[in-house]
Order: sequence, then C-alpha cells, then structure tokens
Amino acid sequence: MGATNHPSRRTFLTTSASATAVSLFDIVSSRVLASPAPSDTIALGHIGIGGRGRGFLVPEAEAMGGKPASSNLGGDGTRMKSPARSVALCDIDSGRMDKAASVVGGQPRLYKDFRKLLEQKDLDAVVIAAPDHWHALLTVMACMAGKDVYCEKPACNTIEEGRAMVTAAERYDRVVQIGSQGRSQLAAYQAARYVRNGQLGKVGRVACWHYANPAGDWTPDAAAPPELDYETWVGPARWLPFNAKRTHGSFRWMIEFGGGQIRDRGAHVMSIAMFVMDADHTGPVRITATGEPHHDGMYDTPNTMNVTYEFKNPDWTLVWAQPGEPSKELEARYGAIYHGDKGKLTVTLGDGAGTATEQKAKDYTPPCDGPPVYKSPGHMEDFYDCIKSRKKPIMHIEAGHRVAALCVLGNIAYLLGRPLEWDPVGERVANDDEANRMLSRPGRGPWHL
Repeated sequence: MGATNHPSRRTFLTTSASATAVSLFDIVSSRVLASPAPSDTIALGHIGIGGRGRGFLVPEAEAMGGKPASSNLGGDGTRMKSPARSVALCDIDSGRMDKAASVVGGQPRLYKDFRKLLEQKDLDAVVIAAPDHWHALLTVMACMAGKDVYCEKPACNTIEEGRAMVTAAERYDRVVQIGSQGRSQLAAYQAARYVRNGQLGKVGRVACWHYANPAGDWTPDAAAPPELDYETWVGPARWLPFNAKRTHGSFRWMIEFGGGQIRDRGAHVMSIAMFVMDADHTGPVRITATGEPHHDGMYDTPNTMNVTYEFKNPDWTLVWAQPGEPSKELEARYGAIYHGDKGKLTVTLGDGAGTATEQKAKDYTPPCDGPPVYKSPGHMEDFYDCIKSRKKPIMHIEAGHRVAALCVLGNIAYLLGRPLEWDPVGERVANDDEANRMLSRPGRGPWHL
C-alpha cells in the first residue's frame, strides 16, 4: 500500500486523561470539513510558549499594524507585518505563561490543558512549540479540532507519528506547516533554482556538516519545580525522573525526547537539501550510520556521528556528518555542499540564523522554460497565505515527515549498528523486525496514537 494513503498502525488517538479514545478517521464534523478561511485577522492559539515558542507570539498592538513579529521573516530577511493575532496561550509551566501573556497584551485566554484550548471555536490556527516528543499528538488533535497548524520542527519522533500527521492533515483538510524556516529564506530559493536548472550537472552527493552533540555533566535527578507539570511534560514519552538538564532547553540531547543535533539542526539543513534536490515526495533506500557515544556524560545522543542516505531514481547520496568537513567557500558552523559532475555549491545554516549561498547562485537567472521553484514570502507569511488560499505551504506535512524520517532513521541505524534497507513507499525496513519495532512507540498512559 502506498505511503500516501495507508493508515498508521494504531488508528485511535486518546484525547482525555480517562483514556477515552476518539477514532482518527471515523469522527469529523461538517463544520471542520467546510470551515471557511478567515477573511481578516487570523486568530492564533499557542501551545508551548517558552524558548522558541515566545518568538511566535503576535501582540495585540502588532496585529493592529504595529511593528512585525520577530519570527515573521520574509524571504529576503525583512520583517513582515502579521495578519494574525495571538488570542489563546497554553503552557504547563505557569512562569512561562505569565511572561507570554504580558508580551501579547490585551486579554488572551490562558490554559494549562491544551485540549481546552483546542475546544475554542473561534481559533483559526494553532502554533505548536512544545518539546519534540509532543509534536505529533498535538498536531493530530489540532487537525481533528478543525485548526490549521504551524508546528515546530522536527515534525515527529517516529515514522508512525509522521504518517499519522500526514493522514490527519489530509483527512480533515488542514493546512500544516512545519517550522524548518530555511526553505522560506532567499538563499535556499536561489540555491534550488541554480541546482534544479542543471548548473551543477548531475548532483551525486550532498554532504552536510555540523558540530557534535554535548555530553552534559552528570547532575542528580530531583523533584520538579512547583510551577511545572512534569507528568504532562513527559506525556507520551518513556518516563524519566525530572532533571533540569533533561527538560527546558536540554531535552534535545536525549534520544527519547529530542534525538540530538541530527533531529534539531538536521531538520533544517536536510530540509533545505530535500528542497534543493526536489525530493519531498520520496526517501532513501539504504541508511548506514556510525557514531561515538559519550563515555562520561549524561546524554545518550552520540558525540560524533556520520549517516549516509542512498537515494534511487535519481541516484544520489546525502551525508549527515558530525563534525564533517566545512565548506571553504562560505564559513559557517553548519551547512551542506552540493557536489555535481559540473561543479559544487555551498548552502550554509538554514534556521533562524539565516541561510546563505554562493554568489554564483545569487546571480543566476534561469531560463523561462526552466523547472519552477516556489519562492516563499516568508515562513509564517506563507502559512498565513495558505490558511486563506487552502494551498499547501512550502514545508507541508508530507515534506516535514520525510525530513523527520531521515533524522529518525539515522538514529535507528546508529543505535542498531547496522544498515537499514528502507522502503520509502511502504515505510518499512526490509528483513529487520527489530528496526521496524523502532518505527513507532507505545505511548504512555492516555497519550498515544
């Protein structure tokens, strides 16, 4: 069965603490399927408002025509005015909630339970900036509630989660944008235009480089602070005792919660690679990974790591390397070099730090009959436009799932210490039951697909 139409292994999503299950495919209201796009200001709800989540808040004054949101960068790096306004906030850390409410101004509705926020009928869309292990459940439930979704990267923690997100977006006719914002920056567009028009010839290898994962000094577990609902923070993930170095800002260095640099910046750098190579519809057929674990730190993501992804039809190889070999053309802490039989091109960064490419790509003018490349007006602006037009955004959920799958499969190949023969259509590993069991997770308590 094709990857675009098969259901996930489990088709029920638990939506209450009493474990009442709601079918992902059987229940949908006419209001959800026929909901019109908003004609004026887009009403936003926010789930997760610490760290990166604060950058998505649109204050009352800003929505009235004041200065644009800092997170709303246009394709040329300029700041865009927002057609949206933040009207509802949710976080399980009360300290963060108070700060966010003061930023937004006015009288936003405040929630500790995201399900109550999703019940709010006048919300057009939700911005999800909760920790990575919550992305899939929150996105699926938001789609079921009839909301469009902007979800931070990586899209998901498992292959099953990503496919469930795609299915939910299609079933409930929702716009879902994943927050790999590098695609919406001008240099990514210029690089894609240059490469897709054959200026490098046949591209056979894309080599990414990035610095290592941190080790983390050992710190004793402790009681969670009173302002944090830690039980809900862990949610669907495997239970681990509270530790300040495994939660806010540091969860990324645990494979259970974040998955390391490959699932953090990899979801930016490899997103641009898939965009430039026009490969959002497919995936690799073989994944090989090596890595060196930390021997004296508290984190379980590897110190160094090298993952090779082999693609077919067309044949090319994507490499994720920590540390890898940085470009000599453009200096940056991370990026990728595109190697063709007629030359090479560097594209650096790809996240909130911006995206850069070489002057030859900037100066290139494609022929009128060259392959089209979509030029985003800005990542959030693209999302807002698609809420009104009902078109797919530049980092739609299928693309987000495909990029997240690279990150997930790289970690699985590293953990197992053997190559994976991957079917990018059926989304299974050939002749490897152990690997296939790692494509999903059981969830915990009421929180599972």
